[in-house]
Amino acid sequence: MAYTVPESIRTTATAGERLLFSTFKNYLPDDYIVYFEPDIHGRRPDFVIVGPDLGLLVLEVKDYTKNTLFQLNQDEWTIVTSAGEQTKVKSPLVQARENMFHLVNTLKKDKNLLQLEGKYAYSLKFPYGSGAVFTRLTQKDFIQHDLYAVVEPSLCLTRDEINPDDEAFSEEILIEKILNMFTVPYRLREPLSKADIDAIRYHLFPEVRISAEFKQPSPYQDQLLLSLHNIKAMDLHQENLAKQIGDKNRLIRGVAGSGKTLILASRAKLLAKENPDWNILILCYNISLARFIEQMVSQMMLQPDNLFDFDEQHDNSKHGIEVRNFHGWLKHDLKCSDQSIPNMLEKLRNKEAILPKYDAILIDEGQDFESEWFELVSELLNENTKSLLLVEDRAQSIYKRKRSYVQDTGLDFRGRSKVLNINYRNTAQIVKFAWDFYQAHSKLKNKVVTKETEGEIIAPQSTRRKGFEPAIVKAESFAKEAKIVAKQMKKLHEQKKVPYSEMLILYRVKGTYKMSYIDTLIRALKEEGISYYWLTENSQSKRNFQKDDESVKISTIDSSKGLDFQAVFIVNADNIPYALQDDEEREASLLYIGMTRAKDYLCISYSGESVFTRYFDQVLEERKRDLEDENGFKSV
Repeated sequence: MAYTVPESIRTTATAGERLLFSTFKNYLPDDYIVYFEPDIHGRRPDFVIVGPDLGLLVLEVKDYTKNTLFQLNQDEWTIVTSAGEQTKVKSPLVQARENMFHLVNTLKKDKNLLQLEGKYAYSLKFPYGSGAVFTRLTQKDFIQHDLYAVVEPSLCLTRDEINPDDEAFSEEILIEKILNMFTVPYRLREPLSKADIDAIRYHLFPEVRISAEFKQPSPYQDQLLLSLHNIKAMDLHQENLAKQIGDKNRLIRGVAGSGKTLILASRAKLLAKENPDWNILILCYNISLARFIEQMVSQMMLQPDNLFDFDEQHDNSKHGIEVRNFHGWLKHDLKCSDQSIPNMLEKLRNKEAILPKYDAILIDEGQDFESEWFELVSELLNENTKSLLLVEDRAQSIYKRKRSYVQDTGLDFRGRSKVLNINYRNTAQIVKFAWDFYQAHSKLKNKVVTKETEGEIIAPQSTRRKGFEPAIVKAESFAKEAKIVAKQMKKLHEQKKVPYSEMLILYRVKGTYKMSYIDTLIRALKEEGISYYWLTENSQSKRNFQKDDESVKISTIDSSKGLDFQAVFIVNADNIPYALQDDEEREASLLYIGMTRAKDYLCISYSGESVFTRYFDQVLEERKRDLEDENGFKSV
């Protein structure tokens, strides 16, 4: 079954388009991607197919009947409309070919997609083609009316070739015809890699981009302006969600690292692009996450549709997207406090207060929001658009919130929700380590589900990205623990080339009457010559947070929600659960959040004892036994 974008075809599509969509989805190989009416730099071809052994194919679909066609040649067709009028249109093959070259010219600007030597140097390194599909005409019709004189047989599909219910239909012939709809004289020597396919998607569909390494324009026009060796694009499931969330109210539930925030930001960009006059609000709980989303949205809005057009001007300073943490929004935008929300709600319902209205509101980390907060949000949402997107992961819930979105918002989310259960952020080792810990300590483990919206907690599924086992460091004192962490950071930077900007230290407790943990940490970092930024020193430091400045970040676990770093060090784990916090459930969620901030490297360190460190002691013992068993086996 091929992967389709969108997942399902719009209800207003023609019967022929729906038939073709279903046939492609069910009969093309699993590793093919079928796009229906994608918006590609101002053009909307009917279908675009990308396959590792195929290359790129653009198709034009026509529901013409025998009575529709009046006079045809290879370039221009005269057709009879439903009103009985004659009109001239481009040949479907010409339309498909023009759309194909529009795509090809975009892709040719990336040297990584070109053949750089040989007979076909500077052509795309994969074949590309175009064709037409006639959903209401059969091969018999084409022969009887001599249509193959103006339509090359190998470049078209007829109804009996795409309709599985037709006795003449053959899956093998369908695939064979698609593989041969190419006018270029070369074929693929080896299948396209995932990186190649990601690059194609990256260039053709700007909304899937996460980041790119930009270079200044070269003074020489024959030199390419971009380096895109490390392209980051949404995976297909994320792309589908961003595009197919649909209108009105929607709920996305996802595990840590599943790209929830990315999808939310992408959705905001799409809404702003489609509705430039809309007032759009993104809300979250943490100041640092709000700052991060603000930077992400700004970067997305500044990216030109054509990555190679550096002369293109983009004034996105007025894109209509506001990003706020909830309490900052209350204070600065609504001029009210948490305590006055009930009174404000009553005034709004009685039409006694005037507050800003929003055409779309997107909420990240929705599991942290109070019922009254949702009520306030829904009162300020444009009742005509009802465009509310909630994104949540209840395994990351660290506040006691009651869940009833119907009561809180007045909106019903049944049948309007999606689940993201694949973790893209972390390596398989980190996902397993964090989830094993969470299940061992969470009272909600019996509520874990893998299906759509049943139950509470969604179990994560790892990607196949492998890495190192998370490190567990047990030290004699916190001073020694801090020194080990600082030395390990320097080692990662020098030996593994991990930038300091991609390292994060997480703590639960800033200090006690016995010791200032932060001061001790900072001393150890200074001894190794490592610059640092204390993200959670105060509210101002949270607002000034810049993820990419070349320094190690130091943060509470609470404020790290929604963020991710290549290497994460959770220090002083013996203070988790915190002695003054009697809610072990919350503390387990908190540590799970901290662990899942790490993309590649995770280190847990401690110098004391708690219920959680005893768990890590057991893990260390198991690792030691496994190593001894392995060494014993090798020596036999």
